[in-house]
Amino acid sequence: MDNKIAYILQIADNALIIGHRLSEWCGHGPVLEQDIALTNIALDHIGLARNLYQYAAEVEGNGKDEDHYPYKRDVTEWKNLLLCEVENGHFGHTILRQFLFDSFQFYFLHELQNSSDVRLSEIATKSLKETAYHLQYSGDWMIRLGDGTEESHSKMNEAVQDIWIFADEAFEKSKVDELAVKDGYGIDLTKIKSSVQEKRKAIMDEANLQIPDLDWHQSGGKVGKHTEHMGYILSDLQFLQRAYPNATW
Repeated sequence: MDNKIAYILQIADNALIIGHRLSEWCGHGPVLEQDIALTNIALDHIGLARNLYQYAAEVEGNGKDEDHYPYKRDVTEWKNLLLCEVENGHFGHTILRQFLFDSFQFYFLHELQNSSDVRLSEIATKSLKETAYHLQYSGDWMIRLGDGTEESHSKMNEAVQDIWIFADEAFEKSKVDELAVKDGYGIDLTKIKSSVQEKRKAIMDEANLQIPDLDWHQSGGKVGKHTEHMGYILSDLQFLQRAYPNATW
């Protein structure tokens, strides 16, 4: 596969999988307003994924369209971060997962605006305003829950212990990342790492939460090695196409 296509899909897969996870909150939110907010954020992510899958299909050609990539790839062909596929858990788990992803995605898209690929730059610019809101939303809830009641603080601590091990995979450079930077259309992840970490620390401090002192982190998503959760996601996402190949509405 052409490296540019692989790079586009890597970004798209993050957006679609975390969007799918958030969509599972529809009708199950803790209060109506947050139910609607989470669903709208899910739609933002899925919209970004769709723009990227459309572009990948145009670049690859071969008669493929945007539906090919989410519906007709097996699990090892997906290159999303493991963080994106982590289960929703309780509301605190979801908020922490979103904050970790949003804090990365905001600075990633901000830098991607400088891509030599005009289409990628335009997609990043279009999505950045939404992503800024996502980061504000998850950051605000981190503070409200972490520095809230004894129970909410306890649940956020639980979420930190469960999820923080997935936080730093985003900074790992795959071969796809390295070639994308070399050719000018990708971004150097080391350029945004300090900004992401500073944002995370600022919010965690305000939320009265401690960043775990870890000397390792979970990884593998960028090379197609996923958690057990990914198979369940794809069984839902791809059911119709697998049961009725090439079916259309």
